[in-house]
Amino acid sequence: MTTHAAPRKTGWMNYWAWGSGDMLGAGAMAVISGWLFYFYTTFCNLSAGEAGLILGIPRLVDAVSCPLIGYFSDNLRHTWIGRRIGRRKIFLLIAIPLLPSFALMFVTGHGFAYYLTTFIFFEVVYASVLIPWETLAAEMTSDYKAKARFAGARMLVAQASAVLASYLPTLIINALGGKDAPDTFLIMAAIFGGIFSAVVLLVVLFTWERPYTDAEFSVRRPPASLANVTMIPVNMFRDMFSTLRLRAFRQHLSIYLGGYISQDIFNTAFPIFVITVMMGATLVISQLMTIMYLFQFVSVIIAINMVMRLGPVVAYRTAISLVIAACVLFFAFYLIQPEGFTPALKAVETNMLGAILSGSLSGSVVFWLLVPLALAGLGRGTLNFVPWSVYNYLPDIDEAVTGKRREGIFAGVMTLVRKLTQSLALTVTGFAMQAGGYQSGAAPQTEGAIHTVIVILVAAPIIIMLLGAVASWKFRLNGETHAVLIREVERLRAGATRPETEESGRVVEDLTGWKYDQLWGRGKQKAVESAVMAPRAV
Repeated sequence: MTTHAAPRKTGWMNYWAWGSGDMLGAGAMAVISGWLFYFYTTFCNLSAGEAGLILGIPRLVDAVSCPLIGYFSDNLRHTWIGRRIGRRKIFLLIAIPLLPSFALMFVTGHGFAYYLTTFIFFEVVYASVLIPWETLAAEMTSDYKAKARFAGARMLVAQASAVLASYLPTLIINALGGKDAPDTFLIMAAIFGGIFSAVVLLVVLFTWERPYTDAEFSVRRPPASLANVTMIPVNMFRDMFSTLRLRAFRQHLSIYLGGYISQDIFNTAFPIFVITVMMGATLVISQLMTIMYLFQFVSVIIAINMVMRLGPVVAYRTAISLVIAACVLFFAFYLIQPEGFTPALKAVETNMLGAILSGSLSGSVVFWLLVPLALAGLGRGTLNFVPWSVYNYLPDIDEAVTGKRREGIFAGVMTLVRKLTQSLALTVTGFAMQAGGYQSGAAPQTEGAIHTVIVILVAAPIIIMLLGAVASWKFRLNGETHAVLIREVERLRAGATRPETEESGRVVEDLTGWKYDQLWGRGKQKAVESAVMAPRAV
């Protein structure tokens, strides 16, 4: 039952139980972005363009489902279900038995319509968990360090799930006697589907929602009417667009998209790069991705401390530098074509990590296996962590402007923007490969096709990351400014109309993008008063 109560303390079990939810958030995306394009074009007789459409079209469905889920999740507090079961947890409970549907996407022998339908279905189920789940860390605590711990737990689980997604094909292929077959991916998806249900159950058991205030608890939902129902989309889109009036949120979205879209493109192109340039098969792709994801895991541990000590912007720019260096080395590999690399790779493809650690490979082979992947992994782990460490603080900034807590709508907008841009990126990537001459299942590929893969793997991520870096230049949210913000929110809640100090006023105005006298909903009120008092044309 959800009631108004005193704030509860968070502990390690809460951090890890909530963080385990990203086994779904990141685990599903690691499998989808790392393997689905490869699976469709290798085992399902789909062209690169068709595969890109399947990865892109479902994100358009999210244009409706994501904001709806966020809006209804926020507003369920007015209903019996929201008060008794939870405005967030009701979504999680409904999704638990549906999550094993993940495996349906990896059944061979069907056509374009089947794969599109199964992907759309899973995307809707996925969003119905991810959006309510993302709000919980921001609801459970307002402490800066506690929120950083939640984000850290989440990212460590995320990177562990990515390692699992990359290495499971190796284990399964070896268990099948070295047979590289589509059954590898069906088995992997079935394992992940079971894990998804288990971790969402953990989230339900060991997290809680923000308690209602006395004012919220006394509010009852207005009586149902046609007018109220027809206003739902109006209110929903009004709330969505209102989030963009926060300066910190606009800057945050740029950082978020710069890091994640670049990885979407890289993840789609990397397996194709391994096939066409390194001449490797599924086992090689699996092991190379595992090495990269292991370094991503290490990177998150480093990033947690870097963000807490130096702030998210420094961590973000450092990460971009590392990934750009990795992309340059992948391009250098293509130009140089190191002698003896491909035969050495084929010789150790079933136990690449063991061969590296045993010293049985030449220095040149080890360099090209480890250094680009290590740089990419160290950068990508931090790129994953920074936006989600920042997200937990955005509802605090929004509360200063609106006087309300709207975690759900922020999660909905972030997921919506992410998926729409991801849709565009993956669709364009698929058609770009097809236009460049890439043929599904062909070996070898044409020179033009290989050039296209190189451009997509190297140039596209670098350009997108640099755009994110430019947008992050004036981002000021860190531990110190967040503490100032929280103090001012408490003062605003108590009725203050002026900042505690001139400096604290500047901090809050910089984060929100609003003048201090417009905070706590007063900006909207003043706009209404100005409209009423304005002289009317005769």
